[in-house]
Amino acid sequence: MQLIDIGVNLTHPSFAGQHQALLERAYAAGVRQMLVTGTSLAESEQAVELCQRLDEGGQHLFSTAGVHPHDAKGWTSDSAARLEALLAEPRVRAVGECGLDFNRDFSPRPQQEKALEEQLALAVALQMPVFLHERDADQRLLEILRDYRDRLPAAVVHCFTGEKRALFNYLDLDLHIGITGWICDERRGSHLHPLVREIPAGRLMLESDSPFLLPRSLRPKPKSGRNEPALLGEVLREVALHRGESPASLAAHSTACARQFFGLPHLAEERQTD
Repeated sequence: MQLIDIGVNLTHPSFAGQHQALLERAYAAGVRQMLVTGTSLAESEQAVELCQRLDEGGQHLFSTAGVHPHDAKGWTSDSAARLEALLAEPRVRAVGECGLDFNRDFSPRPQQEKALEEQLALAVALQMPVFLHERDADQRLLEILRDYRDRLPAAVVHCFTGEKRALFNYLDLDLHIGITGWICDERRGSHLHPLVREIPAGRLMLESDSPFLLPRSLRPKPKSGRNEPALLGEVLREVALHRGESPASLAAHSTACARQFFGLPHLAEERQTD
């Protein structure tokens, strides 16, 4: 089984000096391609640099570029131009992580909305997909997205943790859904168990969101207590269980979905077996 991890925070300080070993473990576990998440202009630049340095062949590592709502307070008049330059990099395959976070409110809500709208406008102009973040803000996010959706090629709500109403509204807007190890958390993620069955094949993708969201169902747990792409198989197992399908079937359609969404290449070993 081949997997694609659509959300890896490879720029996180906890991974410093460990990138090569982390990638080797991921590849050995069948996670063959990854999207490195850009959460600020500086980290988006770092994400591109990591992709180029760690994957010289340009087959396995790609990135997003954007400004997370937590960092929206730093959005200025020249941010859009800086971001547009980053989005021209061949490794960058989506605009984001951008969106709204009304849970922590690390940035004032008007600034979150302004940064989101300017990033959506860039995505429309460049015809790039969007990698979205949302916490406690689904209604407002939907209101903003409706003004752009018909002109966007695609958008994914990454790390979906919401309720049935939010999921169905996102699906009605023809959005993709990313599922993480949140579904493996018996304290707060069990409401996702019946919901993942409602996500159509072709709209569902898997992600670790590492180093965060270590699957609590994992046995044995890693001594580091840190999540990484090599553990994405546990998310696959849990999602497949609650969808009532085999892990192989879920791996096949979620990987095909991610490859199409982000425009990723088929790997040489896959072409040889076609």
